[in-house]
Amino acid sequence: MTTFDDRESAFENKFAHDEEMRFRAQARANKLLGLWAAELLGKTGDAAIAYAAEVVKADFEEAGSEDVFRKLSNDLGDKADAATIRSMMARLAAEAKAQLMREV
Repeated sequence: MTTFDDRESAFENKFAHDEEMRFRAQARANKLLGLWAAELLGKTGDAAIAYAAEVVKADFEEAGSEDVFRKLSNDLGDKADAATIRSMMARLAAEAKAQLMREV
């Protein structure tokens, strides 16, 4: 293998790792969002965990996070306004990333 091949392989491995970490951070953030919303909805225990899983699944509907925002906005109704939801999305995305970094 040449130096160029080594560099290319290292770049591809880093890209794959970064994408996996980004996916894991987003999934964790969505789970945390789901648990936060479940609490606002009065769900506890298994019901809260199931709701958090629904929020994670909602992210697979389309690219980006608007699908998650729509689900939370529809489900929460007047329990949280758009600014509160978006603020929690940003806060919990940062928290999820920090959690993953501590685990690595």
